Amino acid sequence: MPTPFIRPSGDLPASLSALVWRGDTLGRPVTASCASGFGALDAALPGGGWPGFGLTELLSSPAGALEFRLLGPALGRVCATGREVVLVGPPQPPHLPGLLPYGVTARQLVWVQAGTPVERLWATEQLVKAGSCGAVLAWLPQARPAQLRRLQVLASEHEGPVWLCRPAVSARESSAAPLRLLVRPGAGWALAVDVIKRKGPPLAHTLQLPALPAGLSAVLPPRLLDLDLGHGAADRFPVPREADHAVVRTPTAEHRRPAVPH
Repeated sequence: MPTPFIRPSGDLPASLSALVWRGDTLGRPVTASCASGFGALDAALPGGGWPGFGLTELLSSPAGALEFRLLGPALGRVCATGREVVLVGPPQPPHLPGLLPYGVTARQLVWVQAGTPVERLWATEQLVKAGSCGAVLAWLPQARPAQLRRLQVLASEHEGPVWLCRPAVSARESSAAPLRLLVRPGAGWALAVDVIKRKGPPLAHTLQLPALPAGLSAVLPPRLLDLDLGHGAADRFPVPREADHAVVRTPTAEHRRPAVPH
């Protein structure tokens, strides 16, 4: 039986060639993505924006401090389509006046109060499975690898973005999410963003994204708008690496030796 001839991807019809992904290039989603509002970030994300049909992990500490500054423009774009944004288990109550300048309205912002990890995971799974909202933003700091795999399977059928917020130390762990970003405070009002996993070649440099909270530009004096913190807080919060796993314990009173007088 003759060996079938396999055509190189460059000779495929345009409709099929568009679906072929080469490992040295950024992947492209099957459907349109949601622009992040940051040109440098869109250029680094497969498809030129936040992808649908899959999980995106946002890793930062402390929880709730930076997520809305990064996602605010995208949440506003979701609401502009008439869809709802659902928050599951945010560490602090959502501050609607801070989201209104992005275009997020009270009618389109849904807050699911889920107190325990089990409740947050269950609510997130049901929302993603239903596919009835424009975007899901969930805080799941204790999610295990098996739970992330299940969420990724469910998110592969969800058209809108699904963001999971987890601690920065989770960057050392493997995850089924095809897109993972580490978010830290940058210089001034900027955010320092490392794309630690994406469908494509590694991104070797840190992105510095200007992320002044919406609405503050109208009330802050010029000296605070041009705030310069030198090298920024990102230098004080380095990217977690696998080698950084030492545990330091403070000795308890029973283990402390009394001072020996000289």
